[in-house]
Amino acid sequence: MSSSSLHPIEQIQPLNLPDASADHCASALSALVDHSDAEPDVAQGIHTPMHSLLRVPWIHALIPGIEKVAAAYHVGNYVMIRQTKQPIFEYMPIYARVGMHLLFYGRGRAKVLGTQTVEHLLREQSVKEGHIFDSPQSVKSIPSFVKTYGLDTSELLQPNLASYTCFNEFFTRKLKPGARLIDSQPDTVCSAADSRLTVYHSADQAKHFWIKGARFTIPALLTLSADSPRAEAFTSASLAIFRLAPADYHRFHAPIDCTVREIVDVPGQYYTALETVNPQAVNEPGFDVFTANRRSVLYLEHAGSGKTAAVVAIGALLVGSVVWTGGAELGRVLKKGDELGYFAYGGSTVVVVFPKGVVEFDEDIVQNSTQPIETLVKVGEAIGKSK
Repeated sequence: MSSSSLHPIEQIQPLNLPDASADHCASALSALVDHSDAEPDVAQGIHTPMHSLLRVPWIHALIPGIEKVAAAYHVGNYVMIRQTKQPIFEYMPIYARVGMHLLFYGRGRAKVLGTQTVEHLLREQSVKEGHIFDSPQSVKSIPSFVKTYGLDTSELLQPNLASYTCFNEFFTRKLKPGARLIDSQPDTVCSAADSRLTVYHSADQAKHFWIKGARFTIPALLTLSADSPRAEAFTSASLAIFRLAPADYHRFHAPIDCTVREIVDVPGQYYTALETVNPQAVNEPGFDVFTANRRSVLYLEHAGSGKTAAVVAIGALLVGSVVWTGGAELGRVLKKGDELGYFAYGGSTVVVVFPKGVVEFDEDIVQNSTQPIETLVKVGEAIGKSK
């Protein structure tokens, strides 16, 4: 989308859908998930981009007024292409827009469909979608997913789409050797994922520009007591926030040379967003998407400083699970670029927490983050220097 386009970007709020109740949206989300079990074309259902919604009339009947929103607004957000310093617009798919509406309604554990809380509904639909895309018949959705998101299959370790046994196997696809170049400079910190990145040198800075959730702190993110020795080690810590969209390669990698020390799993809710922790959800004061979502924390000992960094893998709406691979073996020595784990179907976010003084982020990403706008990065790309 051109930045000169006439339509404004939607600032999502319930008043934009005055005729759609929470029950409409709850039923619609369930119908979209069920539809994905039968419909091979993901662009005709759960992954319909909002700008294409007018061409998918069956969805209009589910959510009164949604077609008016699609006609009046651009629904999504800008991201910065690092190489050209030009922003591009990424459109939100329908399931994420529906989930955002439910999030606004669901404050205070409000009920939908008579008895369910929004939290319960999102968890239920996430589990259901995970089962659907684990089934053998889900392979029918792979070609349309590739087409919808314009994926480059030539970089895959297994480029033959017919070789995958289910959609989730494709979603967690591996890349061929050399598809991502790992920066070779010994003092660089690398991108952990193909993603949209924001970086901040303190939690206070992150809260000023990006994370508006009232309860966000580093101890809350890591589920630590604020006066614990481990929490104190992260005083004035730096943050790198990697947001993955559905089209992205969903394996994530070590940003530094390190040793695997500990994994802590944190149960939580299933918020939604642009396939995970969408900028509008992150920027909304009432949503604590980082500290309320289900997540898993991997502690890594930085080879250069001996200090401990934390890699937080955050699940969200329609994400099946977080799976640690290279990060699962305690005591294992990893080089930057080595695989840590992957997310099953959906979008996801990885937050890397660096102790104070360990990293100096590249200035272009710092400047973008204070605008604030995310920067597109790839696995292994240098994003800063270790100190």
